Amino acid sequence: MAKYRKLGRTSAQRKALLRNQVTALLQHGKIVTTEAKAKEVKKIAEGLIAAACKEKDNFEMVKVSVKVPVKDKDGKRVKEVVDGKKVTKYETVEKEIKKDLPSRLHARRQMLKVLNPVIEVPTENKGKKKNTKEIDIVAKLFDEYAPKYADRKGGYTRIIKIGQRKGDAAMEVVLELV
Repeated sequence: MAKYRKLGRTSAQRKALLRNQVTALLQHGKIVTTEAKAKEVKKIAEGLIAAACKEKDNFEMVKVSVKVPVKDKDGKRVKEVVDGKKVTKYETVEKEIKKDLPSRLHARRQMLKVLNPVIEVPTENKGKKKNTKEIDIVAKLFDEYAPKYADRKGGYTRIIKIGQRKGDAAMEVVLELV
């Protein structure tokens, strides 16, 4: 018996499809797809959430000092003249950051192998690069989903059948996070 469904695609196409669907599921919380695809996506997503739950508290808080450019009231950098050149003025700020311990860092990198990068574009700037921001799905896994599912022992997703698709009568389902 096969260990996975081939979904009528080559290995590269199948891998891309599954990565896209897992990323969409974790970003939006639910997706509509066929039953066979949903069962494959469910395996991958549950593994990622389980890894996040296992490593959710595996970090330490570290204080770092960072040089930050000084900005004026308009948000522009303040310049000063040093040796006849205009140079940006910096100030040192103390920040406290999370530093992953080795096992959490390994889990983070394993998740990044599976998940695609997500770029969110505001609705008023469709088609423009300005004000786009990259969403960190791995951080969402660790900070949002891991605490939510910490007391569960699996079963993070559910499949709800919604009927057959009109064109080819394939069983369509909603795959959602519980």
